[in-house]
Amino acid sequence: MAEEEKEVVEGKKGGSKKKLLIILPFLLLIAAGGGGYFFVFSKKDKKEGPSPLPSQVGIMIDIGTFTVNLADRDVDTYARVSITMEISDQKVRQEVEKRLPIIKDVIIDVLSSKTSSYVKTPEGRENLRLELIKRINNILIEGGVRNIYFTEFVVQTT
Repeated sequence: MAEEEKEVVEGKKGGSKKKLLIILPFLLLIAAGGGGYFFVFSKKDKKEGPSPLPSQVGIMIDIGTFTVNLADRDVDTYARVSITMEISDQKVRQEVEKRLPIIKDVIIDVLSSKTSSYVKTPEGRENLRLELIKRINNILIEGGVRNIYFTEFVVQTT
């Protein structure tokens, strides 16, 4: 009789293992699906890096088109760049208008110090944009430039 009880207990343990082997992969599949769903749909809400279009657009000022010789040594190259600045308010606009010749001079200095191979890359143009923002913000007292947009960017070798 003791042997029969032992067999019944062992049979129950074996059944538990079978249930566990069936349920465990099913639970893992559900967990993986839920994690995948969360991963995919939570990325849409998060912002990665700086947003190219802020929620509230500032005042846009067309600075003009600049044609400059680039700093290439072996060949003559030039760039034609049109620039629009984004600023926050009217006070900054008035200051930009007062200091426009200084701002244009800074833009020409920065552009002409770059090589064609530098400005042809996306990273080079982004670094150029950041350098221009920094240099122009050093000139302005009342506020600053939010962003700079290149509305035309042509590099030509003659």
